[in-house]
Amino acid sequence: MKISIKNLYKEYTSGVRALDSVDLEIESGMFGLLGPNGAGKTTLMRILVTLMKPSGGSVTVEGYDLQRDRGKIRAMIGYLPQDFSTFSKLTTAEFLDYAARLAGVKNRSKRNQAVDSMLENVGLYEARDRQANKLSGGMKRRLGIAQAVIGDPKILVVDEPTIGLDPEERLRFRNLLADMTGRDIIIILSTHIVGDISSTCNDMALLNHGKLAYRGAPDNLVDQVRGHSWLIEADDAGLDRIKENYSVISTVPSARGWEVQVIAESLDGFKGKPIEPNLEHAYVYFLEHTLGERIQNNQ
Repeated sequence: MKISIKNLYKEYTSGVRALDSVDLEIESGMFGLLGPNGAGKTTLMRILVTLMKPSGGSVTVEGYDLQRDRGKIRAMIGYLPQDFSTFSKLTTAEFLDYAARLAGVKNRSKRNQAVDSMLENVGLYEARDRQANKLSGGMKRRLGIAQAVIGDPKILVVDEPTIGLDPEERLRFRNLLADMTGRDIIIILSTHIVGDISSTCNDMALLNHGKLAYRGAPDNLVDQVRGHSWLIEADDAGLDRIKENYSVISTVPSARGWEVQVIAESLDGFKGKPIEPNLEHAYVYFLEHTLGERIQNNQ
């Protein structure tokens, strides 16, 4: 499977250009799309799943043109939107059965088997007879994941998939995706949660203000921040000064006050030690030091 995106742009009537000359090729496997809110990720996802037309450029999927062959491309796709919702009068099992029918699973016996299996996989089997719209936020998100994958799609597009999921549910979701990666399938994971990318994807792109800012392996992005990740021990007053001077990645209470992870070219006036960076360190460093974006400290 292969998706080819060339010179893609989207400009709204307000004059805002949500995508600006994006060139990207995506092949089988897990692909992460990372970027801050407003970077253009959702716009790109909606174009890829045929819910929005681009203003210019081209997209082909296995040789099919997005503009001419929308029906054929749509039949290949499973999609979990960020604003996923259900129907008010359907139970969890009924809604998933409806999704399976839309995905082309016509045999009733196979559909029933697929529904039960998928409900087990996402931990919703005990809730199969509950009204779908009365599930908790995390349970609805799991149902959204189930409806996206039940038709055995060739392309799976998930937009902010782990919003509202607790750590156990997030792990279940990652394991579900891992089970699918052995097949000839493209899984596009669009998120601003860095951990979702670092734990699942070997290839990624970073969007910023509608432009492609980085494309490559997450490890290559992490390499750029080596020597610029630090751990500082501080009391309350020191923590305030650190936040004023550096980009804070995390703050953890300690016996002496706080252990603070920061991104900086060097430490000036603070005692700290270098630490091994991860993708979150690299993401913040790349946005601030390569793209000139200021990240607000909210730790």
